[in-house]
Amino acid sequence: MGGPDRPSLVPISRRGLLAGLAATVAAPRLVAAGGPAESVHPFDGPWLTTAGIGPGDSFGAVTVDPGFAAQGVAPAPARLHGIVASLDGRWAVAVGRRPGRIALVIDRRSGAVATSFTPGEGRVFSGHGRYSADGRHFLTNEIERPDGTGRPVMGRGVVAVREAGGGFAIVAEWPSGGDGPHDLIHGGTNLIIANGGIEPNTPEARDAEATGSTITLLDPASGAVKGSAALPADLASLSLRHLAVRRDGAAVVAAQDLLKDGEARPLLFAVGRDGALSAFDAPDGAWRALRGYVGSVAFDPSGAFVACASPRGGQVSVWTAQGRHLGAIPLADGCGLAPGLEDGTFLATSGYGEVALIKAAPEGVGIIARRTGGPRYDNHVMRVTQG
Repeated sequence: MGGPDRPSLVPISRRGLLAGLAATVAAPRLVAAGGPAESVHPFDGPWLTTAGIGPGDSFGAVTVDPGFAAQGVAPAPARLHGIVASLDGRWAVAVGRRPGRIALVIDRRSGAVATSFTPGEGRVFSGHGRYSADGRHFLTNEIERPDGTGRPVMGRGVVAVREAGGGFAIVAEWPSGGDGPHDLIHGGTNLIIANGGIEPNTPEARDAEATGSTITLLDPASGAVKGSAALPADLASLSLRHLAVRRDGAAVVAAQDLLKDGEARPLLFAVGRDGALSAFDAPDGAWRALRGYVGSVAFDPSGAFVACASPRGGQVSVWTAQGRHLGAIPLADGCGLAPGLEDGTFLATSGYGEVALIKAAPEGVGIIARRTGGPRYDNHVMRVTQG
């Protein structure tokens, strides 16, 4: 995979990583336990995420502040999944986990839920949505309910285009180009859709050996199909699910595997400008360590590194953007992953309430700060880049 010139990072050896870890852990602002830090606005932290709040089945959206503490809870009536901020940073939209039936719009100035909206008739949310490039519309991947024939399908995909300033009413609908769309993202001049096909670990996946997963490239203005691609037959068991994009439009997609046969299959791919997929490189043992499941993927702020999180494998694995595997760090039930605030860093969250700051360099990868005692962080975290 082609990439930008290597950024001017200070080279760090494994000894340097350990020294950095020790120095940062000693800094109480980042890792000390205690009450929440003061915040001007309830939802003004640099990262947004969703979480299980308190005992039982209570859920909400939260922010993570620069000290890695959870702040400003916006309660939700159901479990949420992906969350994104508007281009000006004023609003946050959290979409319900598949089969989602609600999405919340949160005013980041007050922390209050401003409104909510539901999927189109006969459909469910897939868990993800994105603002359009001009911020005027909000796009959600939605899935038609199964056809009742008993065939192992997830349902055809629809991209619902909503008027962000008009109560999030649907103003257009585009075919996603496949079954079971999960994530979507703007990459260059394309809207990239990850049609997951049959989702692993669901009733539809029983006895299935191929997902029917595809990547579709849509015109972001009209919804016209500009290209599509699928994996080769020997990787047909993979479901393409989560996307990340760099500032120059280069994109990657992470996968999950239907099969539990112990085979080492790549789970991270570069998405070409025409949608073609190219696998990243890693030793067989590194792929097996992910246990067939990547829950999220992200570029660092510089675009020089890519990381993916596997809650089943209990680790975050890191590559250069050119596809060379650098290593992995352990993080039990770690799934949320976003760019950090500095080049070469990632923020990762876990279902056990842990936040870890990960540092990548050409020589290796390590944890340089962490905080425990947070809520049960869910699958995704995103960095707010404006507002």
